[in-house]
Amino acid sequence: MIKNKKHVYIIDDDESVCMAVSALLGTYGFVVDTFTSAKDFFRKIFGDAYGCILLDIHMPGMDGWETLKRIVKSGSGCPVIIITADKNGGLRENALNAGAVGYLQKPFYDKELVALIEAALENETKV
Repeated sequence: MIKNKKHVYIIDDDESVCMAVSALLGTYGFVVDTFTSAKDFFRKIFGDAYGCILLDIHMPGMDGWETLKRIVKSGSGCPVIIITADKNGGLRENALNAGAVGYLQKPFYDKELVALIEAALENETKV
């Protein structure tokens, strides 16, 4: 697999979010793969993942917390940014403490997302 430093994986059960964020990131030159479940991501890509992961928290089946835990435990160097519409306080701290490198609440500004992804990829160690 060609390792593209501008690769982003979106894991969100809302297909419209996947499509919209993918289109947005494409305009910034990112290569994007979308998955509507963590199960699909792990089955199709994970061993070969190289880039940044945008991860929703609330998903059926394997939720974002379980997914983040599995990614961190694997030793993957893929930085994970949590994106969520959940407005409960403390989620940012929980996400960062669990191993995410960033957190954004939906809806978010495109430039804020792009800056966070670029910073995460800049600091990526191994994938």
